[in-house]
Amino acid sequence: MPVSLSGSAAPTATVAIPSKGRLRESVLELLRNAGYNVSRLGSGASGVVEGIEFIEMRPRDAAAWLAAGELTAAFISTDTALENNIETLPSIGLGFARSDLIVACLDGATVATHLPNWTKRWFDSAGVSVTVVPMGGSLEGICARGLADAIVDLRETGSSLARNSLHAIAEGERCEAILSWGDDANASVAGLRLRIEAAQAAGRTQYLMLHLPPAKVDALQGIFPGLAAPTILPLTGRDDLVAAHMVVQRDRLWSVLADLRALGATGIVALPTDAILE
Repeated sequence: MPVSLSGSAAPTATVAIPSKGRLRESVLELLRNAGYNVSRLGSGASGVVEGIEFIEMRPRDAAAWLAAGELTAAFISTDTALENNIETLPSIGLGFARSDLIVACLDGATVATHLPNWTKRWFDSAGVSVTVVPMGGSLEGICARGLADAIVDLRETGSSLARNSLHAIAEGERCEAILSWGDDANASVAGLRLRIEAAQAAGRTQYLMLHLPPAKVDALQGIFPGLAAPTILPLTGRDDLVAAHMVVQRDRLWSVLADLRALGATGIVALPTDAILE
């Protein structure tokens, strides 16, 4: 039986999260940023948080169970979705664990891979007959040892391929961590998606406050193109300054601090945002 981590009633959705590794840590951080108390989840455990039963399992297993209709949603990756033929299910990209799915060192007809189903479909679509050998460990040294003529694997930097004198001859898909689901009508999953998207948007922005001469307010549009109208507040006892509050893109702010100062801005304060909903 799953343990309730927040006094929740019976769960209305079952969502898989990675059981270990960097992907797990990134997903848990995203869930915490979205306001879910997942601090008591442990490897191999399950728990109910705000109507969602979170179950920890390997992403490749989660993708298989999502394909079987036994999970409401799962934090997986593009490659595991492709391997289980569920890439057409609705999903949102999470922006981390990015890599390229590539075909490397094709000189013959034996291909080693972690993704045998996708690999066979890819070569079939290319009209190439190959023998696909499923593997669970490192692939890069297989060709060098003469056991395979090619590998289909994920590439993050390409350094491991170079060390083994391999080169990519084709790119299959751009991959990243995703949240994928099968039931658009499930309210708990809809709420999860909304909160994750709000947390993702917040991670890209900052809440900016500053003091500015009233005549310079319109000039903020030139510094922050596309900025919606800032909130303008009067300052007690001051006619020469107003307070301007706005949400700006984090990667833009640092590069325009000198421009803000040149505009006459003072009292500049930038704060992190927790959630942004358009």
